[in-house]
Amino acid sequence: MESVNCTACPHSTANEVSVVRSPFGPAPSAYFRSMVLSSLADLPRSKMASSFHQVLLVVSFCASIYCVSSSSLPSKGSPCPSSTKDIPASQVSSSNTNFAFRLYQRLVSKTPSQNIFFSPVSISASLATLALGAHAATKTQILQSLGFNLTHTPEATIQQGFQHVVHSLRVPSKDLDLRMGNVLFIKKGLQLQTNFLNDVRRLYESEVFSTDFSNTSTARKRINSYVEKETKGKVVDLIQDLEPKTAMVLVNYIFFKAKWAKPFDPVYTSSRYPFLVGKTTVKVPMMHQVEKFAFGVDPELNCSVLQMDYSGDATAFFVLPTQGRMRQLEQSLSSRTLRKWSHFLQERWIEVFIPKFSISTSYDLETILPKMGIRDAFDKNADFSGITKRESLQVSKAAHKAVLDVREEGTEAAAATATKLTVKSNDGVSQSICFNRSFLLLIVNKATGTVLFLGKVENPTEF
Repeated sequence: MESVNCTACPHSTANEVSVVRSPFGPAPSAYFRSMVLSSLADLPRSKMASSFHQVLLVVSFCASIYCVSSSSLPSKGSPCPSSTKDIPASQVSSSNTNFAFRLYQRLVSKTPSQNIFFSPVSISASLATLALGAHAATKTQILQSLGFNLTHTPEATIQQGFQHVVHSLRVPSKDLDLRMGNVLFIKKGLQLQTNFLNDVRRLYESEVFSTDFSNTSTARKRINSYVEKETKGKVVDLIQDLEPKTAMVLVNYIFFKAKWAKPFDPVYTSSRYPFLVGKTTVKVPMMHQVEKFAFGVDPELNCSVLQMDYSGDATAFFVLPTQGRMRQLEQSLSSRTLRKWSHFLQERWIEVFIPKFSISTSYDLETILPKMGIRDAFDKNADFSGITKRESLQVSKAAHKAVLDVREEGTEAAAATATKLTVKSNDGVSQSICFNRSFLLLIVNKATGTVLFLGKVENPTEF
């Protein structure tokens, strides 16, 4: 690629609320999202066929913009606020969380009895990047669907918040492997608007590569190879096909691998444990430990919440509703709900059972995002003249792929945990929680409050 130089647990009953320490094990998931724009200049406006393929991948935060010049946006070199309570970042975080739960509810309505797993920050960041090149109603719909009130929140403020989140998530850590990136693959000869190119580089630290899309097979292999490499082989074949009229592919990716602060010991994993799926059960490996974790019961939503920290600046929430109350819980999810859980959980000794599993999901978001208000971007009314004036572009596909692995250890730390389990297993344990039926999980960046991943495990044996 040519670089572009542009100016059922033993101690639990079926009705017992179980709580478990987050098994988001050793190497939770990778996400991808790419957006493919296609060149339609040679077709009448009324007959334009969309070719913007969008594949989402975890990366910074969602940024919203409504007609703003690059000079009014924060520059890459400008210092990011040091406080995580920074107002722009807080607004972005809260809006992104609400967007995450709204999208979750849409996905669940399509497949209520299947596993759900995606990266809200990946999808919103991709949409925010797309908004940088959108004008008129196209831009407004994107930003409002992400949860921003453009009357009360200036877009420059929103961009400052996104820049803060992106910067925070990219800070290297010896305890947490969190790799995010933004990449543009553009058609050879496509003239991008200078403001758009500068903004995506400054705000999202994007790389830009010139690509020959006339050879669709070669272009697809190059993009997929790049994604596979950056996600350490977790996400493969992100893009299944490309159209010859493709003008640009925007890829946002995230790779997340972390060690549990208090890992499980494989010695205590039961290899064939019953997990309730519908009216039947499947056998799963069930991890087990007794430790001090933040835990609480939410009587309003009839669920138990277990928080398990990673080594590094990330945490996982495992949410187990009372049997038959999953739908009630799903309909009540909001940023307020997550804040409430974060505040009322208290550390206590808990006996935890949680399945060891891997899941992989793929979504065609072009059928879902228009129902959330992003309509014009996907039809002939699309206005992406902020990206290029020489081509008429619209979104034809929005695909999202995510992979998650939940396991016992974070590597060498398992032995210490085994000792702890042996010593503490019968010491002051007042509660047992077993994730042996459908539960929710969230992985959150603690510094910014950003929801990195969100999902529901219906069947841990399905990959």
